Parts: sequence; structure tokens; C-alpha cells
Amino acid sequence: MITFELSEEQTMIRDSLQAFAAEVLAPGARAIDEAGEMPEGVIKQGWDFGLIAASIPEEYGGGGGERSCITNAVALEALGGGCASQAVAIMAPGQFVNALIDFGTEEQKAEHLPRYAGSAPVADAVAIQESQFGFAAEAQRTTATRKGNGWVLNGEKRLIPLGDRAGHFLVLAREDGGDGLPAVGAFIVPRDAAGLTVSAESGSQGLKPVPQAKIALNAVELPGSARLGGDTGIDAARLVSQARIGAAAVAVGLCRQATDFAIPYAKERVAFGEPIGKKQSIAFMLADMHIECETMRWMVWKAASLLEHNDPGALKASVLAQDYVRRKAIKVADDALQIFGGHGFIRDLPLEMWLRNARTLTVLDGPVSV
Repeated sequence: MITFELSEEQTMIRDSLQAFAAEVLAPGARAIDEAGEMPEGVIKQGWDFGLIAASIPEEYGGGGGERSCITNAVALEALGGGCASQAVAIMAPGQFVNALIDFGTEEQKAEHLPRYAGSAPVADAVAIQESQFGFAAEAQRTTATRKGNGWVLNGEKRLIPLGDRAGHFLVLAREDGGDGLPAVGAFIVPRDAAGLTVSAESGSQGLKPVPQAKIALNAVELPGSARLGGDTGIDAARLVSQARIGAAAVAVGLCRQATDFAIPYAKERVAFGEPIGKKQSIAFMLADMHIECETMRWMVWKAASLLEHNDPGALKASVLAQDYVRRKAIKVADDALQIFGGHGFIRDLPLEMWLRNARTLTVLDGPVSV
């Protein structure tokens, strides 16, 4: 039997995060978007929920909870329903932790995971995005070439969340192991590595308050131990799928927020003698927005569930969910803006901000992951 019912724990997480998003994140969203800066206190408040530390095994100082892609999708949607930018800033470090839990060697876990088990936020970063958008996992332009027992990395990564403060970068790169069979690996690169240059990103249309960086790798030499997973390596398609689903989950939260914002206005705004919500065109538009929110959520949850159970269909499901959310999230955000008419385009209301954030979430591969 197929069921979409959340467990008691997942329901508690969703409800507590929705309350936090409504009471803390949403009221400050416009101000931080205008300022283009993320308050450190917001990241700390989000960190205090323990979402990232909870999935770290007890032997590394964490809560020892079961790592769940579905629970992470639920959490990302709940936070995205308050502010997409703050949701990304709060949950971005989880990408590094999730990758270590899924693929790291015992030595790599022992070195890095204990840092995430404390009360202070830690911000290592995962570097997936390159200058071209919409890439497949195997189409990385950043390269890793064998040199003795180690590797040499060359390339550039863009739009790295919290990259301005990251102590380590997990860099996806196309490997050339000398056997003529290219694969994709991930490499833990310390910030002070010779040949690594970190600089501020030039900015993006949406998610403006999220601190972002770009890195250039110029003959960065790394030991063999820097390769995530050691000799086994990683499943790059799985890692990228997690990032796609994570961004889609935040977008679903944003769409739910936009829909919930538009409905009361449509009931109260009177035009030609009656509320505009009674007009068939507006009523159908709101109904479609609600339907699309539900549809996007189920597609995201299905993809997350397949990932969680290591189902071979997870890659296809993540691509389908990403593609659907990319198209429908923009429409939902734009429809909400259109319901408000000209007032939706000015900065008194958050509608134009939500539209910009929706666009950015749907072109990025990996600001967060499940």
C-alpha cells in the first residue's frame, strides 16, 4: 500500500519548523533581501533545532538518528515556506554532512563529522554548480587528474552557499585516472590549499541574502585521502539527485507560502461589486495553484523516498521532480503576483521577491540537499 502519511516524529518536525518559519523567518525576509545580507543569528537559531547533528552517528558525537531523505525534504519545505533564502542558509551545511554519512570513509567521518555535533554552526560547503546550468553529473568541466597517489584539481565552481566562510569545500570533478574511463568524484579541499582561490560571487537574481562564493582551482594538489569514499568513491548521480530534490523541496515551500498569501487577498479584494475570488478566472487560478503545490510535494517525496531506499529509479524520479518543479514553481509564484495586479510588482509586498527566489531555486543544482 502506498501512503503519504508522515510519522509522528516527522509531523512534529514539520509543525515546529513551520511555526519557526512563520514567526521568525517570514517577518524578516523582506528586510534581509533588501540588505542582501544574512544575519548570523538566523543561522544559529536554525542550527539550534539540531536537524543536521541529529543524523550524525553517535560515535562521532551526533544524535545517532536515522538519516532520512524524506524527513529532510519535509524540513526544507517547512523552512522554505517562511523564507527560501534563510532556509538555504540554515540547511546548506547539511550537504557536506550528508555526503560524508553516505559516502565517507571511516577516517573521513572521524575527521569531519565531530565538528558538526557541537552547538556552534559549522559551514563547510559543497561545490557542485559550474558556469553552465543544467548539467548532468558526468558533464563536469572541473577535472581531477591522478598524480602518484594523489590528485590534481583544475576548474571553477560558482554560486557556493556559505562559501565565504567554509573551512573545506567538497568539490565535484570529472576524474582522469589514467585508465581512459572518466568518472565523477568528490574531493575534500581545505580552504588554505595551495592553488585554491576563493572570492565573492557576483550575485544572483534571487536568494540575494545567501552568502555565496566562487572558487578557482589552479593545479590544486591533494593526497589520495582527499577523495571522498577513498578507493570506492561516490555515486555522483545520487549526490546530485539529493541536491536537486533539496532545492525542489524549498521551492514547494515557497509556492505554498505564495498560495496561502493570495487566497485571503482574493476573498477581501472587491472589484465590480464582489470579491475577485468569486470570479471564475481567479477561482480557477487559485485552485490550480493549490493543485500544483500538492503535485510538486508528492513528486518530491516520491523521489526522496526512492533515494532513501536506494531504489534504481531514484535518479529518474529526481529529474522528473526537478523538471516539474522548475516549470510549475515559476507559474505558481507568477500567478500569485498576478492576482495582486500592479501591487504585486512593487516592493511593498513580498510577491516579486518570491518570484525571483523561485526562479533562482529552479536553475540551481544544489544549494541544499535531502
